[in-house]
Amino acid sequence: MNKSIMIVGVGGQGTLLASRILGNVLLAEGYDVKLSEVHGMSQRGGSVVTYVKYGDKVWSPIVGKGEADLLLAFEQLEAARYLSYLKPEGKIVVNTQRIDPMSVLAGDGAYPDGVLEALEAAGAAVQRVDALPLAVEAGSPKAVNVVLIGAMAKNTDIDKEKWLAAVRACVPPKFAELNERAFMLGYEKGE
Repeated sequence: MNKSIMIVGVGGQGTLLASRILGNVLLAEGYDVKLSEVHGMSQRGGSVVTYVKYGDKVWSPIVGKGEADLLLAFEQLEAARYLSYLKPEGKIVVNTQRIDPMSVLAGDGAYPDGVLEALEAAGAAVQRVDALPLAVEAGSPKAVNVVLIGAMAKNTDIDKEKWLAAVRACVPPKFAELNERAFMLGYEKGE
């Protein structure tokens, strides 16, 4: 049976590295894996989404509405934007960090209150992860992406050591130790 994961965030958050780590570990597990990265205005803080499908045989990476088993959201509003893609029994792993979109920065709107509560009220199984302080603890605020991959990894039956091997395979050697720490801090927070 095929599974679907969507990784959503805004440009500059490292969603693409997260998708590479995920793809690497799934391939190492012997799955057929298809990824599709969609870049909006990614260099300007716009929405970025990666579709990941894996299983015995996968024909297309595209995840339709109501098909995602898991939504890994790097930002609250992005979780809300893609909520309709989640299966009724799906799960959201969401960073509690708030990043104001361009409309808010330009003064054309306000960031809505209660986004996480609205996700839960919609019936989604939501795991909140305050990833930024964990990334800083690991050694860099830029490691939020790997903290979130760690929290997500706890939701899988793939051995932690295989995830760590994928992290090492996907980051430059000089950043391996920092990213391993980030992964473990996220993994410890996972459910």
